[in-house]
Amino acid sequence: MAFSCEADRLPPPTGLSYEWLDNFTINISWQKPITKVDHCDILYEVQQGEDMRFRTESTNITKTCMTEELDSTGCKYTIRTVGKELKCDRTESEAVTIPIDTRVPRAELVKDFKCVIYPRKMNCSWIPVNPSLNLTVHYRFNEVKEGYKLPLKSCEELYSNGKRNGCYLKDAFTNQDIYMLVRSEAGQTTFKAFYVFPSPKMNITEEGNHLKLTWTRPEHGKSCSWKYEVCYRECNGPRECRNFTAEEEPLLVPYNKRCLYEFEYKATISNYCSKIPSDSTEALTYGTNAPPDGTLTVVAIVIPVILCVCVILSCYCFRRHRAIICPVIPDPSAIFKEMIMNGNKELKAKSNLYTPVPEPIEPCKVTLVPENSVLQQNS
Repeated sequence: MAFSCEADRLPPPTGLSYEWLDNFTINISWQKPITKVDHCDILYEVQQGEDMRFRTESTNITKTCMTEELDSTGCKYTIRTVGKELKCDRTESEAVTIPIDTRVPRAELVKDFKCVIYPRKMNCSWIPVNPSLNLTVHYRFNEVKEGYKLPLKSCEELYSNGKRNGCYLKDAFTNQDIYMLVRSEAGQTTFKAFYVFPSPKMNITEEGNHLKLTWTRPEHGKSCSWKYEVCYRECNGPRECRNFTAEEEPLLVPYNKRCLYEFEYKATISNYCSKIPSDSTEALTYGTNAPPDGTLTVVAIVIPVILCVCVILSCYCFRRHRAIICPVIPDPSAIFKEMIMNGNKELKAKSNLYTPVPEPIEPCKVTLVPENSVLQQNS
């Protein structure tokens, strides 16, 4: 078995240092290893962040470093000595890391910074972290001409619409990066501008039992391929999302005329153009929340109530006038039985039949008259 020893490793680079060339650019330099390396051609492997690696024969590099990356691994550089293939049998050296710091204190001044692309200019806006601070906004294109970098420009036509502040960048295009510099008394921050296209206008029309969704593309990016994601709610129900491309048929959504629909959408340019999303949009509403049809409810409640009331009244009336509605009829068998047992038909008939009340009769008085008496005529 062979054991690797320290003598088998290449010596690391020494004297690492850095210098800020401007607010966005840093130059990192180092010296060759102190120990002389005989019969071995060496290179330097530079690792930026976690994954990005490259090799160089030079002892200095110039890179872009934004202050928003200082808290992550974006501006972390690690350098080691390596041998050229087939010309060096020694392993790579230990890694040497150089810490990077800013010339001006780093401060978080803005959030949700984005630039909407229009012909010949950009509308950049942001949300200030501390509205009481006075901010100055500058920018520079990532372009170098014969070793000369373009100077900083001031963001023009500053405005504020309440929640968001903004300004305009002239002669800005999406084929190059734009570096932003925002300053205040508390410090500064640098970052790359985030591009968005103006949101395509969505049109909503009724077509039978569906809502037809179509879009009007903005002038910038009109010839590009667009993809859409549409999310909507029906009658405050669950959120449903659908994806489609503008080249397909218009999006049809089943429509309930008694519901309020709330639409949110975002679009992305793809395929033939740079992959740039559209600006965020506010929710669009269509229709109205009408109260549900109560006819069936009324029928289902009122009719049973009326029937119950009618049944109760019918029972009450039947019970109150039961003698009239259903009179008691004597049992004929009982009458015949009594007649046979007693043998007195008249008595039984009298006791069972109707007996009229006798009418009052005045008594008649008769007086005897003697034969020799003279009849007197009463006048």
